Amino acid sequence: MAPTTELVIARHGEAACNVAGIVGGKRGCTGLTDLGRKQAEQLAARLAAEHAHRPYAAFYATPRLRVAQTAEIITRALRLSATIDPNLRGPNHGGADGRPWVDVKTSFQGPPQHNPDHQYASGSETWNEYLDRAHAALQKILARHDGERILVAAHGETVEAANTLLLGLPRNACLRLGFVTDHASLTQWQRPTNRFGRTIWQLVTHNDTRHLRPRRD
Repeated sequence: MAPTTELVIARHGEAACNVAGIVGGKRGCTGLTDLGRKQAEQLAARLAAEHAHRPYAAFYATPRLRVAQTAEIITRALRLSATIDPNLRGPNHGGADGRPWVDVKTSFQGPPQHNPDHQYASGSETWNEYLDRAHAALQKILARHDGERILVAAHGETVEAANTLLLGLPRNACLRLGFVTDHASLTQWQRPTNRFGRTIWQLVTHNDTRHLRPRRD
């Protein structure tokens, strides 16, 4: 039996732009909150414990500040440096970057996924353009590490992109099905190969936040 490929995506901790409801692109993202750093530390502790038993072959992250800060905390815990892949970044928000999400969504009459072939702000990517870019980035990483265990620190949108790519879902499925991706959560896929040589991606866990639960004395 061929080795199983495994992909784990860790969403960043809570960011200041999330709390303020600000579109967090290159301008709008000012990094993690104090709670977000604590979440990232709890996330890193869990990943380090798992890494000690089943090591990750590679660690990737996006360049947005909230993800880069989360990845830095994970790197210290795992002693595994992150490769920054700019093509994994969240959507290009164009003129919406730094504006309140409520104003952007009111003007667009919904989130970007609601009208996926249209820009939600001047100079922004459409939702489908973002998916095309994210899908291509994920496919390159998976091809590069076939049969290995891969960790990616990224965005909630990255999880949506992986869901549509690996599970063969329609592009708007994540919105229609109501997938939730909390801060510092883990989502895990595996692609085993059976004795007949057939492979299929399996969603093992989605939005796993067990490591964020308060410890009981």
